[in-house]
Amino acid sequence: MATSAESEARKALQRLRRAAEKSLRELDALEGALRHAEGLDFPSEQYSELRSLLDRIGSFVDDEAQRLQEKILHSGGLEPGRVRRSSGPR
Repeated sequence: MATSAESEARKALQRLRRAAEKSLRELDALEGALRHAEGLDFPSEQYSELRSLLDRIGSFVDDEAQRLQEKILHSGGLEPGRVRRSSGPR
């Protein structure tokens, strides 16, 4: 069973994931509006770099969630690579 610290870490990871996803959506909206208004003067490269950074945050969250899951399984005496999810009772 997850401890309070592990539970809080999961919640924080989910908040960070949602914040990064929202930031990407807002960046898309801003880019759409400014690209239309600015035309050739629009700084495409800067927006691409920022999108890449936000994607890296998503990857970081995925990696940390995996690491946390493995740590929880290990503390429970299970090997992370040997656990399979079942599709329910048979």
